[in-house]
Amino acid sequence: MGRETTIMNRPLTPRGAATKRRIVAAAAELVYARGAEHVSLDEVMDITNTSKSQLYHYFANKEALVREVIALQTSRIVEANAAYLGALDSFAALRAWGDMIVAAYRASGGVGGCPVGSLANELSTRSEDARLLLKQSFSTWATVIANGLRRMLQDGQLRPDADVDGVAIAMVAAVQGGILLAKTARDARSLECAVDMALAYVERHRSCRT
Repeated sequence: MGRETTIMNRPLTPRGAATKRRIVAAAAELVYARGAEHVSLDEVMDITNTSKSQLYHYFANKEALVREVIALQTSRIVEANAAYLGALDSFAALRAWGDMIVAAYRASGGVGGCPVGSLANELSTRSEDARLLLKQSFSTWATVIANGLRRMLQDGQLRPDADVDGVAIAMVAAVQGGILLAKTARDARSLECAVDMALAYVERHRSCRT
């Protein structure tokens, strides 16, 4: 733990930071394709053309690298959602978000599923540290959605008694379940139904003024 803390606190040069980002991005691709359990540090070193000493300069161990992968995949999901929900102002905008979720799944070829969901399925019972990080990942995702819904609430489009935090959690759960079923069936229909259900749930909280 002491060694890892020292590494984490060591300031990186711009070149060092770029190298670290490159390693994490490459590791994320491997983990997404094969799962964290089946990716070794040797493979990461090989694909990134880095030495063992260089890799351990940035990461104390594999668990530290996996934590960085979780952070990267979470940031990607949050950015993708924020692009649609950051200026959420209508139910039409909410539908555009739902269409983005389905389109992103189709673009993946229906094979990999959600990168954070896949990690949660693999690691939540194996690593308490990873479980807590992934719990925070889902919470962060739900917060982005809740913030968008909160703006609709303030604009009078949702009923004053709407539990936007609860609705947001339900939306994340629907998307995760839909992706899992779609991945298993290799058919986007399950995800489309889950997104439609999530948006219909939001509609139940529509203000009578809209």
